[in-house]
Order: sequence, then C-alpha cells, then structure tokens
Amino acid sequence: MFIRKAKQSDLDRIAEIESICFPQGQAAGREAFRDRLCSFSDYFMVMCDEYGKVVSFINGFTTDIPDLTDEMYKNAYMHDKNGTWQMVFGLCTLPEYRQRGFAQRLLKEFIRQARLQGRKGVVLTCKQQLITYYEKFGFVSEGVSRSSFIGEVQWYQMRLVLG
Repeated sequence: MFIRKAKQSDLDRIAEIESICFPQGQAAGREAFRDRLCSFSDYFMVMCDEYGKVVSFINGFTTDIPDLTDEMYKNAYMHDKNGTWQMVFGLCTLPEYRQRGFAQRLLKEFIRQARLQGRKGVVLTCKQQLITYYEKFGFVSEGVSRSSFIGEVQWYQMRLVLG
C-alpha cells in the first residue's frame, strides 16, 4: 500500500469511490473532481493497493477563510496556495478496504503536509457518528456547521489547530 498525489488519470476511479461512499446529493460529481485536480492537485492524495489500484483518497484546498462552506466544495478555484487553513473536502475508502488504516494513513499524511507548510490548522466537516473518529487525531468539534448543508444533512465542523 502506498500514498501518492492524485493524477488526472485517476479521475474516473475517484468519482466512482465517492459515489460508493456517499449517497446521491452528498457525493461530489466527476466534474467537481476534475476541477479540484486542475486547481489543487498538490492537495489531493490517493492510497493505492499492492497492485497500484486506487482504493482511498483525501482532498481539500487551502484558504484564509477559517470555516468550511458549501461554496468551497463547488468552487475549486477558491483555492489559495498561500492560505492559512487546510480544508478537507473528503476522505473516502472503498468499503472492502476499510478497517485497515488507509484513511488514518491518508489523514495523518495530510496533517503532516499542512504542518510542514506552516498552516494554522486543518478543518473538516463530518456526520455526528464520525466525531469520535476525528477526535483521535486531535480534531475538536465546533458543533453543527453553520456553513455546510450538503444533502440536507447535519454536518459538524471539526478543527485541528497546528502548533
């Protein structure tokens, strides 16, 4: 298993994984991922199995805006390479590859990268049942998001402030 930066040639696989991990209305579409790969490919990582097949991914851009908003998911060009906050738009692993530490390894690498780049921290939104998962990495729940309503689901904003 290995981590690498995502490439345009991964686009269809990434969109497929997203559609498996999130229901319609919550999943980003192929075009959104195409825009993300064009705009902030340095902040888009994939985990590959021993055969090089993408089985998990993480992505998100950097910005000076401290809270994650629905507009960010839709507009990849809001990315600011000098932004102080690293956003996480998605952390997805195919069901048959879960419980093997892939998501954990991707998230730790994303955090490590943000730290090396001098970001203030990392921000994500998640459903309530995942709050304790992200707390294991040092994220703190800021409660129900006031800026994210994708799929008409209640999202919780979480923040990891980096030293």
